[in-house]
Amino acid sequence: MIRVAIVTGSTRPGRKNTAVAQWVYDLATQRRDAECALVDIATYHLPLLDEPLSPILGQYSHAHTKAWAAKIGTFDAYVFVTPEYNHSTSGALKNAIDSLYREWNNTAAGFVSYGGAGGVRAVEHLRLVMAEVMVATVRAQVMLSLFTDFEHFSTCTPDPRQEAEVHTMLDQVIAWGGALQSMRAPSGDVQA
Repeated sequence: MIRVAIVTGSTRPGRKNTAVAQWVYDLATQRRDAECALVDIATYHLPLLDEPLSPILGQYSHAHTKAWAAKIGTFDAYVFVTPEYNHSTSGALKNAIDSLYREWNNTAAGFVSYGGAGGVRAVEHLRLVMAEVMVATVRAQVMLSLFTDFEHFSTCTPDPRQEAEVHTMLDQVIAWGGALQSMRAPSGDVQA
């Protein structure tokens, strides 16, 4: 069975992100084809690119990066829950991704985004970033509108049709994550 992380994409005080991620996690855990975990980037307190060496080398010197790497390296696939800030993802999520390299390699990812335009521009940027760290992204994505999927622009209340979208995206993430497992060593290291 593959392991899927539902990854929060914001560390902003008062963020809506944890509620959206919890909604996705609750739907994901109804399934029996994957083991899912909620991973909150805020709990890792990742400073902006503070490692002296490139993440490609995998030689992390700081405890927070080592803890982040150890956590991320245990998963076969990810669902990134991202807000859209200024036509892109949050700086915190980009930094969390950029802090690692090998841990992401040969895995799969899907996206749940939200914003005034459903967060689609944030996902466009994330797809490019994922390609560089060797993560296969799936076509299906969930786009929540602040106008229709949040009560008073603050409380996450997705339209019921969004649940089917989450499951379609998860179907693809789980299938791709499972297919890519053979490219990953049992320890989570990338095979050459």
